[in-house]
Amino acid sequence: MKNGLTTTTIRTMADVWEAYRDELEGVEDQVRKNVDSTVALVNTVAAHILSSGGKRIRPLLLLLCARLCGYTAKDDLILGSLVEFIHTATLLHDDVVDDADLRRGRRTARKVWGNQISILVGDYLYSKAICKIVGFQNQGINEVLSEACRKMAEGEVLQLYYNGNPLITESEYLRIVEHKTAGLIAASCRIGAIVGEAPFEQQAALFRFGQHIGIAFQLADDTLDYVANGDRLGKTLGQDLRQGRATLPLLHLLQHCSAEDKQMIKDRMETRTLNEADLLRLLSLMKDYGSIVYAMERAREFVVAAKRDLVSFEDTPPKRALSVVADYMVNRDR
Repeated sequence: MKNGLTTTTIRTMADVWEAYRDELEGVEDQVRKNVDSTVALVNTVAAHILSSGGKRIRPLLLLLCARLCGYTAKDDLILGSLVEFIHTATLLHDDVVDDADLRRGRRTARKVWGNQISILVGDYLYSKAICKIVGFQNQGINEVLSEACRKMAEGEVLQLYYNGNPLITESEYLRIVEHKTAGLIAASCRIGAIVGEAPFEQQAALFRFGQHIGIAFQLADDTLDYVANGDRLGKTLGQDLRQGRATLPLLHLLQHCSAEDKQMIKDRMETRTLNEADLLRLLSLMKDYGSIVYAMERAREFVVAAKRDLVSFEDTPPKRALSVVADYMVNRDR
């Protein structure tokens, strides 16, 4: 982190990126270093997605939580790169499950090399990360990441189970989000606390912080699926509904719209179809019933809860940076 920065000088995500630029570049160095398979195609596919413009939020959170807890060495940079490997593995697998053609505005690995290669390279990244993490000989880190990987797999299965089902409840939807998205974010925060040798109470607080901002991130992302600039988002708007997923804006709409409109939505979920006229109608209904506003308000509630998780920590630049990251989860560019 750059010398001389205080809590008052870290106000935006641009400030956070600048303040921790050296550390994040260190993470990138580790990412490149660890893509070292003797099979050239593995390295090519891994580099394709690792270089596709991800924000490295999970490594950033890990190092911020480590710095918050007084850690000053460099192992958090290595751990951050390995968490990113796990995250990247989930993206490779998700794109296969979702039949996705685009990821961050680029063709997905499955579109370039096929589903089989994507799955196997995802498996490689998982395995590579676990092999490296075991080398730290830290049982706490092993347990946290093992639990996160279990939850992510369960979350993916739950999402597939409820696919095409408009009767899913908000609590069931949030359970999927907590497992599938928030799990690894929360684990990243706790790992930072573990390497910083924070007491159990502070480890638990940062884990909750990660859960809350992870849920906020996914709620906002699901809402952006209906209202974002499609070109900047890097995917087609309404993609969740086309894949049969009822996310929070749609769940809210289903609770308030007419029987006729509800049947139309159910039909589109079952047939996995959504034309431009359907999408415009849905957006109009969501505006009329306040579904977009409701979903974003719920996302902000989780950000507020996350900031409460930081109350027990001293007011330092890393704490301020974490607060800014929490706000960023729901204030990303559309």
